[in-house]
Amino acid sequence: MSGLNETLQLKGTLLITKTDKDGNVTKTEVPNTVVANGKTFIASRMAANTTPVMSTMGIGTSSTPATTSDTQLGAQVQLNALSPVGGSPSANTVVYTATFLPNEPGTSAALTEAGVFNSANTMLCRTVFPVINKQTTDTITISWTVSLI
Repeated sequence: MSGLNETLQLKGTLLITKTDKDGNVTKTEVPNTVVANGKTFIASRMAANTTPVMSTMGIGTSSTPATTSDTQLGAQVQLNALSPVGGSPSANTVVYTATFLPNEPGTSAALTEAGVFNSANTMLCRTVFPVINKQTTDTITISWTVSLI
């Protein structure tokens, strides 16, 4: 089997949609980092299904760059359930979606980071993005696509 050269990479992007009280929509797309614990999680799911699926997404205010050694957000302000829990798989991708509604705790903030976690608090991925100022009247929806390429 000489000459066989297969590589498997993980690539992710976030689509952050902000809707203000007047119905104005702003969209921001940014790449993400799949962290070391996330890669271990993926490998464990190939071997067995006893590891809990990804179930929550957190948002925060830290602008510290994402690294593969991250295990949590730098300054988490809110953690919401994914819809659906476990994400939406299709072909070689999984889309994780969470919505942060008006008047929820911690939702008036200069958001700069997000992460995806399971119930064991294992982080799959983290990203840092340009400031998105969320007011208590705003809704933020994040659709996070992770692809195996």
